[in-house]
Order: sequence, then C-alpha cells, then structure tokens
Amino acid sequence: MPLCRVGELAPGEMRRVVREDGPPLAVYNVDGVFHATDDTCTHARASLTEGDLDGCEVVCPVHMGAFDVRSGEPLCFPVTRALRTYEVAVEDGVVWALDSAPARS
Repeated sequence: MPLCRVGELAPGEMRRVVREDGPPLAVYNVDGVFHATDDTCTHARASLTEGDLDGCEVVCPVHMGAFDVRSGEPLCFPVTRALRTYEVAVEDGVVWALDSAPARS
C-alpha cells in the first residue's frame, strides 16, 4: 500500500493514512528513514498523528503515553501494549507499507 511520496513528508513529520480494509496507519520520517505503525494508541484509542513526534518517539495526545515508532514498544506510562508496526520500503520515490501486513504485533 502506498503511504506517501518521499518529498511529501519531511524529517520529523508524520501523517495519517486511511485504509479501506483496516485500521488507519501512521507513517513517520525519522531523519530520512520511514517507519509505519497503526495510528491508534493502544491505551486511549486516539490518533497518534494528532500527537507529537520527537525523534523516534510518538506521543499520544490524550494521556502523553509514548511509543518507539521503530519497534512499536511502549516507552512510558500509561501505555503498556505495543503498537503494531509495518515493514516499509521506498521505491521510485514512493513510501510503501509492504502488503500492509504487520511486521510485529
């Protein structure tokens, strides 16, 4: 599934991507490396792309829980469950979530 064009997402930015066949995804540009996760916080059910991205950490806008966008691991309370992450590839200037299949859950 295409997520965005490389030039559309500057380092330090993130974007929500709505899918027809599953939950929305979040794509992140961390220093020129792209990552993708589910966009919904595992604790507050909020859109993570409405929060903040600080390096590799995305912070939920509701209770300030944080996740590592590279691994999906929870980093601070109140989140305790990992985010689903997705394998990402860049081809011909387009960032793809490969098959939109989770890399881990």
